[in-house]
Amino acid sequence: MTTTSRGALPLAGLLATSGVLHFLAPKPFDAIVPRSLPGGPRTWTLLSGAAELAVAAAVAHPGTRRLGGLAAAGLFAAVFPANVKMAVDWRHAPPARRAIAYGRLPLQIPLVLWGLRVARR
Repeated sequence: MTTTSRGALPLAGLLATSGVLHFLAPKPFDAIVPRSLPGGPRTWTLLSGAAELAVAAAVAHPGTRRLGGLAAAGLFAAVFPANVKMAVDWRHAPPARRAIAYGRLPLQIPLVLWGLRVARR
């Protein structure tokens, strides 16, 4: 396994897993869709799940890996408002749930950097 695939394939796996979960268990994703977006939350949940699957495929394939890494970085940045909504909605939740919601916010930074690192290799 090359250095490139070692970083890219786990990223593709993460994206694919999340994308599949959007279809298998959409309710938690529906709940964090910002209300300011037009249309229904389920539409955005399914669109973002499809986007994650497409980006996962692009990252996994060496010929599209650079574009896939850039798309992954963009996708991770684009879903940040959903993570902010979750943190706001869960601000009075039990401590474990608050920790999850707040922990997702800074996690986006290494995820964006991971996508950019894959794109550079």
